[in-house]
Amino acid sequence: MFRIWKLAIMAVLLTPALALAEEAPVSDVTFILNTFSFLISGVLVMWMAAGFAMLESGLVQSKNVAIICLKNIAIFAIASVLYYLIGYNLMYSGVDGGFIGQLGLWFADDAAAKGGDFALGHTAGSDWFFQMVFVATAASVVSGTVAERIKLWPFLTFCAVLTAIIYPIQGSWTWGGGWLSNLGFADYAGSSIVHSVGGWSALTGAIILGARKGKYRKDGSVNAIPGSNLTLATLGTFILWMGWFGFNGGSALALGTVDAILEQSTVYINTNMGACGGLIAAMLLLQILYKKTDLTMSLNGALAGLVSITAGPVTPSPLGAILIGAVGGCLAVLAVPFFDRLKIDDVVGALSVHLVCGIWGTLAVPFTNPEASFHIQLLGVASIGAFVVLCTSLVWLALKYTVGIRVSEDEEYAGSDTTELGLEAYPEFGQGSSKVRHR
Repeated sequence: MFRIWKLAIMAVLLTPALALAEEAPVSDVTFILNTFSFLISGVLVMWMAAGFAMLESGLVQSKNVAIICLKNIAIFAIASVLYYLIGYNLMYSGVDGGFIGQLGLWFADDAAAKGGDFALGHTAGSDWFFQMVFVATAASVVSGTVAERIKLWPFLTFCAVLTAIIYPIQGSWTWGGGWLSNLGFADYAGSSIVHSVGGWSALTGAIILGARKGKYRKDGSVNAIPGSNLTLATLGTFILWMGWFGFNGGSALALGTVDAILEQSTVYINTNMGACGGLIAAMLLLQILYKKTDLTMSLNGALAGLVSITAGPVTPSPLGAILIGAVGGCLAVLAVPFFDRLKIDDVVGALSVHLVCGIWGTLAVPFTNPEASFHIQLLGVASIGAFVVLCTSLVWLALKYTVGIRVSEDEEYAGSDTTELGLEAYPEFGQGSSKVRHR
């Protein structure tokens, strides 16, 4: 009896101390570590732009390599500027359970931190930087799908609208504390919010733009157009794989506590295992279906696994991450001929990877996360898809019937490097150098 009273007295005495511990202010060390996580993870995600550039450069024909490189570096610059001018506040300022934030120029308000109050947990600028690199990734997805037949400036104009308005609005529904967030929609690092948005944008663009000349024959068969450099495509995949650790790991949004570092460790492991599962499953399925394994499809299998695990990399076990990635890898292999049957020309397979597996990864979250609802996940996928398809279709059509979005047939045959840029990525292999050698 005495022991019970002793425990009760201790509990009463300790309650105020526990309450104070729960309300303890964020230390400067925690503030610094959280900020560092945002910044270094943002750098890794920015490095993914190089991955997209190398992957797409390897999968397009040599006559279009220079322009694909220019597009990818220009996308990052445009996204950065417009997310500063419009996008961030539209996504995060005053959403309050609604459908859209506020228009206005973003600025870093670190007055509290300068005064010794670290309650925000990180610098305002580090948060902006980390969110900015995500919108650039969404725009990069579009580039590869519509490559080899789209004009440079209309494409960049589309990317400007996507990064300034379309992406931030749908992002406000979830990460900005909007209506989907209130319903419990779960998308940890953006299988839907980032990757499927890029995929839906690419899909509408590919349909409105049309296929490359000669891609689909009159008899219904598909004319495969090989890429110029599979070494570059492989390098691009490795870079993207590496950058994904920042993409998913940084989405823990903290580093300054034991719980946060444990979460990041889990996310890093599951991100890697998802990619491995996607690659291995794609290779095996290709061998079964076609009696040989294709490098480009295998590379996309790894990326498909990464996209698939992105929506929920915290809750699965490593084995679960492998299985989620493996399903994604198989879906990517099956989706490529599906889009070809529909005569939707996707140069790099981005629709199969980012759209199909973005949807799969989002719907797979409830398998390992009991707090997620399949119905809410499905509602989120459908809502984001409908909004992006409607908005991007309007933008693509407006560009098509005003300035035009497609190069001429002669320009497509010659390649956009020479017709739009006046240079070649590999001049020593070009027709001009050949003429010089044979004089």
